[in-house]
Amino acid sequence: MAARIERGRLLAIFAHLFSTYGPQDWWPAKTPFEVMVGAVLTQHTSWTHVVRGLERLGARAPLTARAILALPETELADCLRPVGYFNIKARRLRAFCAAYLDQGEQNGLSRLTTAELRHRLLGVKGVGPETADDILLYAFDRPVFVVDAYTRRIFSRLGELAGNEGYETIRHSLETTLGPDIALYNEYHALIVRHGKEICRTKPRCGECCLADCCAHPGSSSQG
Repeated sequence: MAARIERGRLLAIFAHLFSTYGPQDWWPAKTPFEVMVGAVLTQHTSWTHVVRGLERLGARAPLTARAILALPETELADCLRPVGYFNIKARRLRAFCAAYLDQGEQNGLSRLTTAELRHRLLGVKGVGPETADDILLYAFDRPVFVVDAYTRRIFSRLGELAGNEGYETIRHSLETTLGPDIALYNEYHALIVRHGKEICRTKPRCGECCLADCCAHPGSSSQG
């Protein structure tokens, strides 16, 4: 990817998306810790379901690590029913809360370098690269580009990815090309998610796509 993609091309794609959708105001949360909880819960489910889960959880206990750990695991799992895999996610959320407290909460973790913080997050059971990077970018304001299935799909269709690159290869290439720009990463990822959900779906709606003129996908106008 790094050998083919150019910064100007990435910024042009961003400009098209931003012009179409406007600012996304991500991540929707009241506190950095709520961002972290949402990042853990959003694995393999939609944000709508996460919101329902957070509302149920917030009705039972304050959204703090100590309050969540004070809930019996069965009660926590019941709160998380809307997010799916609720028993697994209850265990993962408890593991995250325990690690969060053990490592000094927001203040303690904030003192770590980005590389150290990422390493700590990845050491928590159930936290993978995408979840860790969501937390780094949106809860700790670190210059880390979040790569998800929408990122891979959209950039593959645009011809910027072969489609078989690993997570770290894509992330490193995007960060190297764009430079460490937290605000850009924040908005870019949010716009990618919006575009992937609404237009660049598994079955794409190419006729409605703001990127059709620069897209290599067979259904885009650039092929017709």
